[in-house]
Amino acid sequence: MKSHKILFSLIIGPAMWYATQCLASEHYDVLVERGAEVKMRDGAVLRADVYRPKADGKFPVLLERTPYDKRMSVDFGLRAAALGYVVIIQDVRGRFSSEGEWDPFRHESSDGYDTVEWAAALPDSNGKVGMFGGSYVGATQMLAAIAAPPHLAGILPYVTASNYHENWTYQGGAFEQWFNESWTLHLAMDTLNRRAQAHNNALPHLFKLPLAAFPLLGVGDAGDSLDRPQSLASYFFDWLAHPSYDDYWKQVSIKDHFSQITVPILHVGAWYDIFLGGSLRNYVGIKARGGSEEARRGQRLMVITGGHAGSGQRIGEVDFGRDSVVDDSDLTLRWYDYLLKGKKNGLESEKAVKIFVLGKNVWREEEDWPLARARITRFYLHSQGKANSLSGDGTLSALEPASEHVDQYIYDPADPVPTRGGPLCCDAPRLAPGAIDQRPVEARSDVLVYSSPPFKEDFEVTGPISVELYASSSAVDTDFTGKLVDVWPNGFAQNLTEGILRARYRNSPERVEFINPGEVYKLTLDLWATSNVFLKGHKLRLEISSSNFPRFDRNLNTGEEASRGTRWVKATNTIVHDREHPSAVVLPVVP
Repeated sequence: MKSHKILFSLIIGPAMWYATQCLASEHYDVLVERGAEVKMRDGAVLRADVYRPKADGKFPVLLERTPYDKRMSVDFGLRAAALGYVVIIQDVRGRFSSEGEWDPFRHESSDGYDTVEWAAALPDSNGKVGMFGGSYVGATQMLAAIAAPPHLAGILPYVTASNYHENWTYQGGAFEQWFNESWTLHLAMDTLNRRAQAHNNALPHLFKLPLAAFPLLGVGDAGDSLDRPQSLASYFFDWLAHPSYDDYWKQVSIKDHFSQITVPILHVGAWYDIFLGGSLRNYVGIKARGGSEEARRGQRLMVITGGHAGSGQRIGEVDFGRDSVVDDSDLTLRWYDYLLKGKKNGLESEKAVKIFVLGKNVWREEEDWPLARARITRFYLHSQGKANSLSGDGTLSALEPASEHVDQYIYDPADPVPTRGGPLCCDAPRLAPGAIDQRPVEARSDVLVYSSPPFKEDFEVTGPISVELYASSSAVDTDFTGKLVDVWPNGFAQNLTEGILRARYRNSPERVEFINPGEVYKLTLDLWATSNVFLKGHKLRLEISSSNFPRFDRNLNTGEEASRGTRWVKATNTIVHDREHPSAVVLPVVP
């Protein structure tokens, strides 16, 4: 049965208005099947809700595989089915209505393959299956894609990672403590309500050592084993037991399997998103090393503002304007109208990359990422040895250093630099993400602050950001953090992007190499990327320190394993910036 109605579905932002259906388009009534059973190759039964157009004929399939309860996607299922798609929303293994054990990432390739092929064989399917969704639902897509099911025609991973060691559980060797604990608690909440209620007025677990004694997951009592304790989230302790990038992680790494991916992909990242680095690496890696010409040519990238940090026009304390807002459902329909239905809706003529440029707060299309026209420019660190805090003498400039004093600070794990905004997930009421004034952090003496003079004209930085740091420590292991900041004329210090490096992993995430106290090492901090116009009158600022807690776990400076360590020492950390040690922030400057 068909009816006709006017449907408007608008994406606000990418320099266009997109109507998912033209005036007087076909619109179907919808049939819903709850709990459809899908048997996996090992016999486990996963269950899905299926939304179908009430009509004869065959339709493309949109598939979401989620750990967050398939009932959360009812609205999209009804809407997309009414527009001529078979929509399947499946609970992944071990979650809600599906059988099996929940063990993140481990089964998603095989289960994704089996589900795609089951979906393609449905009587009302035309054999073309596209997957969609964000965060872990992006992981279910990427892991299915490396298994290369024959009927998978495309995916749309929204704010998701690439390497589940480096851009999910760890970053630069530091444990992503806030995300790992809050995400795990969220997934375990159904059976942890009473235990969680005892802790709902504060966050005592964040200060408990060792990390493996995290109390809300049911461990830490006398007699518990910290190797793999009996708990509701045993995988959390597996993550702690594998701090290096070893075979445990390589089995489910996307970046090591780009050559197995053979489908077009629309990657969606976000500047303040916790998985920005992964979204960008997936686009670049598959475009270069995808397993087919269709895949290499079919990669697209869109970078929005907030992602996990927020979906509105205000991300943290900064309003990026109504044009910044993108509706993920509208974007999904537009992508698959183009890819699976062959509709000419503007995507066929757009460039491969679309980014939201901060500062100017405008959308812009680009041929590729990173931008070929960006010029790699170093802004060097300068001071007379007193760059500590915002009131210090640290400066940034393109002038190479000559003879200068070193900067020092004491990093005390008992008094770490607090996380303030940035790419966070998943408990905004307790720790707000996004763009937030950094001046309270910059007031600390254990934060080195280096600022440029005000720009005399607009100055654009778009692309990957890194810090080349010459540093030493009194400890055998410590962390170094970097944060890029846009300072407004009124003093508001807007964080743009940040990173961390655990010194023991300075040469490779695969092996531990402690440092010799007092020896100067060249370290490279990956600050991921940004696209920001420092407007006339604004300043460029770099913060250097040794902690960003609780986003990352505290380095105890002793060399002990993070999962078991309880003893800490203070570290005197030194940043060297002279002719032989030209510490600098490395920026892609757009002419």
